[in-house]
Amino acid sequence: MNKLKAGIVGCGKISGIYLQNLTANRELEVAACADLNVARARASADEYGIPRGCTPAELLADPAIDIVVNLTIPAVHAEVCLQALEAGKHVYVEKPLAVTREEGRAILAKAAEKGRLVGSAPDTFLGGGIQTCIKLIEDGWIGMPVAASAFMIGRGHEHWHPDPEFYYAKGGGPMFDMGPYYLTALVAMLGPIRRVTGSAGISYPQRTITSQPKFGRTIQVETPTHIAGVLDFRSGAIGTIITSFDAFGGTELPRIEIYGSEGTLSVPDPNTFGGPVRVRRYDATEFGDMPLTHGFTDNCRGLGVLDMAVAIRQGRINRANGELAYHVLEAMHGFHNASMHGKHYEMHSSCERPAPLKAGLAGGIFD
Repeated sequence: MNKLKAGIVGCGKISGIYLQNLTANRELEVAACADLNVARARASADEYGIPRGCTPAELLADPAIDIVVNLTIPAVHAEVCLQALEAGKHVYVEKPLAVTREEGRAILAKAAEKGRLVGSAPDTFLGGGIQTCIKLIEDGWIGMPVAASAFMIGRGHEHWHPDPEFYYAKGGGPMFDMGPYYLTALVAMLGPIRRVTGSAGISYPQRTITSQPKFGRTIQVETPTHIAGVLDFRSGAIGTIITSFDAFGGTELPRIEIYGSEGTLSVPDPNTFGGPVRVRRYDATEFGDMPLTHGFTDNCRGLGVLDMAVAIRQGRINRANGELAYHVLEAMHGFHNASMHGKHYEMHSSCERPAPLKAGLAGGIFD
């Protein structure tokens, strides 16, 4: 069977792991990579043995490309996705799906019009860690899930990232940067969200870059950098979430915990693919480590693209799909809206819980 062909648009920092993983798989072929900086695109093509390095316009015009992998900055996610769909391509985009809900809806509408799939990061929930958690919940290890907590607390990106400005612009901040990992994992485990509420604020209106090459520059913060939220899931479970770039001392809190009628599940960092996974049942005195039931425990970014390639051939919906990504996007805006207006935000969208992967390490797990 001929492999589907993918093209990468955006050859910045995140592209390296995608190129590494997507050029070493059996599901598709990376046929081209593109960037506004064509020299950078050609350098990436040379490094990973890809036939072409070109401009985004040239890649989108190539009839041989089946899937566009959009790794541009969030501000142009929607623009590139819409161009790819208009050109008749399937599209997979880095998180978030788009900056605004209007852009997100436009992407889904265009995909429906063109009969193409949309996929979006994060795909970390397809890794062995969270897939093991899903199986433990479904197998009844903690009984009925009644609550969840999620924490992403740190000091922000200006001290290490070479281009940290966009993390503090509209469409950035801890909720839009890291929230997709946490919310996607929660939806994958507990199902869709019914409503959200919360409070959001900007603790430091200015940030000073201490990383290279922009050391000493000042960033004007345009988006909330500390968000505390509450989620009501359609299943009846209630969740709490904190995302923050304002806690310079870090935290010792767990990343995610799921509380059930018969036990508690400690979920690994949803920004990673592996473990550890830990459970404490009602009759135990402490948490115990659980063996992982699934593979893909290294940095497997691009796994959602591979599942999309299989889904296209099989005529099914991909797991890291556009409806899931839009549901998460709406929830993230919902926390901001709830804080601004002082009341719950009722979700308009919903989605299906992504189908779990088959347990084990063998091939065919996307079937």
